[in-house]
Amino acid sequence: MAEGDPEGPKGPKIQLLMDEQTALGRYANLVLINHTENEFLLDFAFLQPGNPKAKVVSRIISSPRHTKRLLRALQKNLDRFEERFGEIDVGEGGDEPVVH
Repeated sequence: MAEGDPEGPKGPKIQLLMDEQTALGRYANLVLINHTENEFLLDFAFLQPGNPKAKVVSRIISSPRHTKRLLRALQKNLDRFEERFGEIDVGEGGDEPVVH
């Protein structure tokens, strides 16, 4: 493969296109995860202190295969982050995920 070739070892490089609103991002401090046999639903929400109602800011629907790849990518990036900046303190009971 020639240098600068847009084809990588696993296929073509992907170029992401994003509108301005999406580029601003959304803050979420809670995620609710549900699944069926064919898909995972991740509802990212913002929970304000003192308010029992969380507002969903984004819903991501993903295949089981892609969800597993996402889990691996998140773990790899968390490992890199902690190597560079130190271990992330998740607080009391933080090692046990909340199951919904």
